[in-house]
Amino acid sequence: MRVNDADVLSVKQLTRYIKARLENDATLQDVWVRGEISNFTRHTSGHFYFTLKDEASRVKSIMFASHNQRLAFLPKEGTKVIARGNISVYERDGAYQFYVTHMQPDGIGSLYLAYEQLKKKLDEEGLFAEYRKRPIPRFPRAIGVITSPTGAAVRDIIITLQRRFPSVPVLLHPVLVQGTQAAPAIARAIRTMNERAEVDVLIVGRGGGSLEELWAFNEEAVARAIYHSAIPVISAVGHETDFTIADFVADLRAATPTAAAELAVPHAAELRLQVAQLAQRSRRSLAKLAQLQRERLARLVRSPALAQPRRLVQQPSQRLDRLREQLGYRMQTLYVRGKERKLRLERSLSAYSPKEQLAAARQRTQTNRRQLVQAMQAALRASGSALDTRMRQLDALSPLKVMQRGYSLVYDDNRKKLIKSLGDVQIGDMVRVRVTDGMIGCHVWEMEENAGDEGNQGGGA
Repeated sequence: MRVNDADVLSVKQLTRYIKARLENDATLQDVWVRGEISNFTRHTSGHFYFTLKDEASRVKSIMFASHNQRLAFLPKEGTKVIARGNISVYERDGAYQFYVTHMQPDGIGSLYLAYEQLKKKLDEEGLFAEYRKRPIPRFPRAIGVITSPTGAAVRDIIITLQRRFPSVPVLLHPVLVQGTQAAPAIARAIRTMNERAEVDVLIVGRGGGSLEELWAFNEEAVARAIYHSAIPVISAVGHETDFTIADFVADLRAATPTAAAELAVPHAAELRLQVAQLAQRSRRSLAKLAQLQRERLARLVRSPALAQPRRLVQQPSQRLDRLREQLGYRMQTLYVRGKERKLRLERSLSAYSPKEQLAAARQRTQTNRRQLVQAMQAALRASGSALDTRMRQLDALSPLKVMQRGYSLVYDDNRKKLIKSLGDVQIGDMVRVRVTDGMIGCHVWEMEENAGDEGNQGGGA
């Protein structure tokens, strides 16, 4: 038979698969197990390693230090316990283990399970929430006690209340605190005391005992009666190490009935001592205040103001005279300044008068017109003078002026080209000579090149 490699699991994969299946089982993640402890070891880390067994089987177990430090007892070899926890696999050994989170000695198993289940239920509903707990009145007018009339608890409560605060009335509502009828009786008593509204604080409790004896205070009816009570409740059940559901719901838990009475009222002797201390402090404060006032009065009597009261008036009178003088001077100064300002404003207003502004505008217009005419005339004279100068310069540079001094210009026969050298003509060419008053037609008969600086004038046309 050929096996596909993809279908083959490693030991690690198989172990993890089994672990995942176990951890996904809701029943195995919160399970209660009863058994006897064997092979118990307390590791240096604080963890407990042991085996839970019965007559038919056994399971390896571990309880980590974070959980076992809350145990009220130390497990040992042979101890019969009821444990709560979850099942998982320790991958290294491939063995399943019981991971314990809670543990209780066996013998109260069913009651303890009921206790834990009810506690969890009420906690999730918010009956234990701290924000809803009410403060205990400091000076209650009356105190209600719900407990057995024949137990030691009621005697301890009453004796402590009378010793600490003898003036406070105590209303006892006797009830059963043990047995099947105890819980309904306690719940009815709490409701009755609320309906009568005769007390400011309720003490609900009893003396110590076993879990079975204290069970009435773990009943849901009692817990809900305390929760719905409009009167603050102090729970006083058993001894300091005993915790009941009533303790968690109550507004205040007392370790013992005697402690509940001490928490319910202040100590009268302590109050008297505080009052005496306050009275003494008040007397000292009043005496000190009186002394300070006497010293102040003595200083006032010796003060110049009371010894010679007229001096208090003299200086202000002189100051008033100076103020009057300053006021007159300032009024006169303000009057003169106002008059001068008025004149300045009148002059300013007259300068801004439309008639004056129009006259000034006309004057400026005439002045500008004269200046403009003068400027234009000056500009015309300057332009005419410049034109005459340029005309004279142009006339002086005119060829005609040069010819008037005896010079002439020689052109070709077409009058287009000016003859400047011998190379521009040939013998026999017709040329034209421009003189001052006309043009002369000539023939070139002879040409002679200049031999020196003076030049020879020869040839003819």
